[in-house]
Amino acid sequence: MPNPNELAPLTVIPGALRFNTDSMKLEYYRGGPVGFGTTTQTGEWVNLTTDSPDIQTGGARGVFGSGSPTSIEYVTISTTGNAIGFGNLVFARFGPAACASSTRALFGGGRTPGVSHNEIDYVTIASTGNAQDFGDLTVTMAGAAACSSSTRGIFAGGYSPGGGAPINVIGYVTIASNGTNAQDFGDLSAAKRSGAMCSSSTRGVYAGFGGGGATPVNVIEFITISTLGNVADFGDLTQARDALASCSNATRGLFAGGATPTIVNTIDYISIATLGNAQDFGDLFTGRYYLSAASSNTRGVFTGGGTTPGTNVIEYVTILSTGNAIDFGDLITARTMGVSGCSNGHGGLG
Repeated sequence: MPNPNELAPLTVIPGALRFNTDSMKLEYYRGGPVGFGTTTQTGEWVNLTTDSPDIQTGGARGVFGSGSPTSIEYVTISTTGNAIGFGNLVFARFGPAACASSTRALFGGGRTPGVSHNEIDYVTIASTGNAQDFGDLTVTMAGAAACSSSTRGIFAGGYSPGGGAPINVIGYVTIASNGTNAQDFGDLSAAKRSGAMCSSSTRGVYAGFGGGGATPVNVIEFITISTLGNVADFGDLTQARDALASCSNATRGLFAGGATPTIVNTIDYISIATLGNAQDFGDLFTGRYYLSAASSNTRGVFTGGGTTPGTNVIEYVTILSTGNAIDFGDLITARTMGVSGCSNGHGGLG
């Protein structure tokens, strides 16, 4: 017989609203099943987007940092044209991983000769100016990959220390809370470096691996950003490669360039809410590796990369179509391997 003093389980109706006092965000309840907009059978709470980068900056901004110089540059993704100076990282290093909320960009880890770092820098995307200290990663890592939701930044893989062996560590930060260090999230399926990540508001997707004499792989795996835990298998890239770049809108992720070890111009795409192998999207202008990417809800932008002196090329694609990249403009400075990018309009923001 039911206990009259016990409260009945709360049934949440898809479309219900709540205010999350932890994230200070309005959320709606998105119902299951898997493959119909959610990653769980029972449904999940998702941030309700109440602002737009267009209001703050006149359009989604792509922010690119590191590589050879310490400077940060930006573009307005909805336009075309050359990059504009933004400021400088706290210190110069190759191979940091970048992710962003709608307001902040984070650059975590990286390498100076013989040394990997755990520092995280941040900038306010709508303004310009030099980066400031945010906190530290769980371990030192260079050649890591990163993605984010509107609240959490995820940093995965890389090598530590110096140019040493790859690692399988995944750490996370709350992007709005500078002054706090990253915490442990879980593990990749194996120790990996030189992969790439993109995200929807619920899933982070990691693809590729190689570098340092390792044979490139085609594995794609994913996490649920709002939880903790190890990755699960997603599918495969069209070809095994490393040193690639990735970006996404809320539904589709792109993986571009890389080395097989032959340097390639391939662009693949996946549907983030489902599982399965990547499909061919089109091609970059030329083969490039160690490039960077950023996105709005309509466009993916790819910049820099290559060996010294690198390239200053910026090119773009329309994410929900297929086809080859189109000229966007130029970076101020040619960027060698280790450049990183993010935006305040990517698919992880909902």
